Amino acid sequence: MIRSIKQHTSLAFPMQAALDGLRSLVIARIESQGNGTAFDVNDWIKDENNRQLFDYKTKQNVIGLSDEDWLVVLLTIVPHLQPNFFESIIYEHFPNGGELPEFGGTKGTNHRGMLPTGETIQFILAGNDLEKRLHIQELFLEAHVFFKQGILWLEPVREGEPLMSGRIILSQEWVEKLLFNKEWVPRFGLDFPAKNITTHMLWDDVVLHPQTLQQVNDISSWLTHHDKLNEDENFKRKIKPGYRVLFYGPSGTGKTLTAALLGRQFNKEVYRIDLSQIVSKFIGETEKNLENVFKKAETKDWILFFDEADALFGKRTNVQSAHDKYANQEVSYLLQRVEDYKGLLILASNFKNNLDDAFIRRFHAVIHFPMPNQKERYTLWQKSMPKSLKVDSSVNLNELSAKYELSGASILNAVYFSALQCYSRNSDTLTQTDLINGIRKEFLKEEKSV
Repeated sequence: MIRSIKQHTSLAFPMQAALDGLRSLVIARIESQGNGTAFDVNDWIKDENNRQLFDYKTKQNVIGLSDEDWLVVLLTIVPHLQPNFFESIIYEHFPNGGELPEFGGTKGTNHRGMLPTGETIQFILAGNDLEKRLHIQELFLEAHVFFKQGILWLEPVREGEPLMSGRIILSQEWVEKLLFNKEWVPRFGLDFPAKNITTHMLWDDVVLHPQTLQQVNDISSWLTHHDKLNEDENFKRKIKPGYRVLFYGPSGTGKTLTAALLGRQFNKEVYRIDLSQIVSKFIGETEKNLENVFKKAETKDWILFFDEADALFGKRTNVQSAHDKYANQEVSYLLQRVEDYKGLLILASNFKNNLDDAFIRRFHAVIHFPMPNQKERYTLWQKSMPKSLKVDSSVNLNELSAKYELSGASILNAVYFSALQCYSRNSDTLTQTDLINGIRKEFLKEEKSV
């Protein structure tokens, strides 16, 4: 707790200096408008007396933003710190009331202070200079770093109203970065229906069919070299930059684990899409929920993992009702959105044939995760044995691997249950009977008998 308080206190001083600098900037603009004098923001930025406003940018290690960009970001973060920041300045210069329509600003649903709009930024940074005001509009176009990195954007306005009258929305990631100097972690919920998946396992813990392993290595090659391909003069005109893969095969054969290991190997976050949150019975909601995930993922280079993907990427049907029509529209939307994603996107399904053929054609790789054969099962049994228990002479892994067809996950579960039984009877030795009991428990899940 003490460390946290000290950290926030150390951040407060440069932020306060930044707010003081912003205040002087806004006052200078209002006064120049009132008395008709010229005021150039670029000259104000270069003045050494005003450089304290940019010290916080250095402290937060913000790169890729110009001084002008930084001013826009700070003006947008202000309401999170001082709700009456803009009103107090306006009241100071108009104590008897009066409007300043060129200042822009709007009210929020819960927030009672002024929230900056695009017009607010135009007024403060450009005044009445039309050329500069048009330049400010360009800061909110798709080509600018604000859009590319998902830093901030203009809220859409009603048709017919000026574009710049939209509220400026600063991403939650940057709010936390600026206020608390920490990396933003998306919170699972309706707005972000995806969960981060990780693993402590290593590639040595995995047993895959040789052909499966070779195709997984092809994904590793793409993750290593895709930047070179994207820069190739021929490829970048013809090939979309992302990589799309289908994992298919029975449950427990390593599909999810492989995705998590790829993330660990290349230091990338892997987000598993929760289809129960994505799919909605309401028209258009599925696309909206999924778009929230894609928008956040695009600027982070995440690996997106759709488990049980046939629930979302299933085959289109003949249109016999309104429901069929909109279901087909969802699939068509997904086709385009999946193809536009610039990172690694993995779909997993138990059965390849359940997916729409149009998706299959768009995959760079279709990788089968079959049930392990006898030799692979023997290796899995070996790798799953606990280090803290002795192995009784009765244990015959060759017999178990030959007699019982189990997936890798089922073998691990069986050994885990067997070890638990040993500890419960205060034994330090694992027996063949313990392992068979573990197998029996796994078979009962699928209503099979040993």
